[in-house]
Amino acid sequence: MKLQKRARTCICISLGIMLIALIMSLCGFGINYGIDFAGGLNLQYNMNQTFEQADVEAALAAQGVTQYSISTVGEQGQTVQIRLPQLTGDDEIQTLQSGLETALLEKYPNLDVNTSTASYVGPVAGATLVRNAVFSVLIATVLMLVYIAFRFDLFSGVAAVIGLLHDVFIMLSFMVLLRSVIQMNSSYIAAMLTIVGYSINNTIVIFDRIRENNKKPAYNGLSRVEVVNISVKESLGRTINTTLTTLVTIVTLYLLGVDSIREFSLPIIIGILSGAYSANLINGYVWAALEERKLSHKGAKALKAKKA
Repeated sequence: MKLQKRARTCICISLGIMLIALIMSLCGFGINYGIDFAGGLNLQYNMNQTFEQADVEAALAAQGVTQYSISTVGEQGQTVQIRLPQLTGDDEIQTLQSGLETALLEKYPNLDVNTSTASYVGPVAGATLVRNAVFSVLIATVLMLVYIAFRFDLFSGVAAVIGLLHDVFIMLSFMVLLRSVIQMNSSYIAAMLTIVGYSINNTIVIFDRIRENNKKPAYNGLSRVEVVNISVKESLGRTINTTLTTLVTIVTLYLLGVDSIREFSLPIIIGILSGAYSANLINGYVWAALEERKLSHKGAKALKAKKA
């Protein structure tokens, strides 16, 4: 299967990124798994009043805790949920709880210590989360293949699935490359599934334009690659506008949001860029290569039959 030179270059760039991430993982610098995957301690306190996250962070820092995840629970936003990495034993947990409660009571005297909860989340739950995420992506990929093959043709479905897997692997690769900036938690799963749906939309728009151009008499003498070039150029303005509009919102959330929002928005930013990249520079050319291969095989068979 011969790909157009531009598409080959783009695929080589993507494979290079994935290869670097793979080498880093093999060298022990893989994905930085958060508490949702690695397991840890979950603390929950009813503050009985609104609270500032900075105060909770200061109380944790006073106990020497540097890795944590803080979220607000409840409709009134008066309950704080704190997730901490796995601790070594019961004594360490009790010491941490005691010091944390003392620090929080100084700022929030209405804190209800008696109703506080502490629960341990083991790595088994993280393994289940990973397995469910893989199944979700596989199911979504198969359904996308069936839908696009039915709406367009089988080769369009294959090209779209290759693009989807490309986007997912690029997101995973950047989770390795940016391991010092972001952890992988359950929000990443939501971001990955969001991108699977978002990136396929750009691909469908371009494939729809390719199908329309294939039916135009003026383009009958053109190769499949030339038709893809024309279709991508005609769709480029729409792709740029929708991508930039979405990026402005997501980048703003990343810059102004709290840590939990950043954990969700950064993979989304990477996925949006990767989706636009693959939809315009890879997917259509994979389809063209498959189509050209099918046509060449048909031509070879027809020539062989004619000679016979």
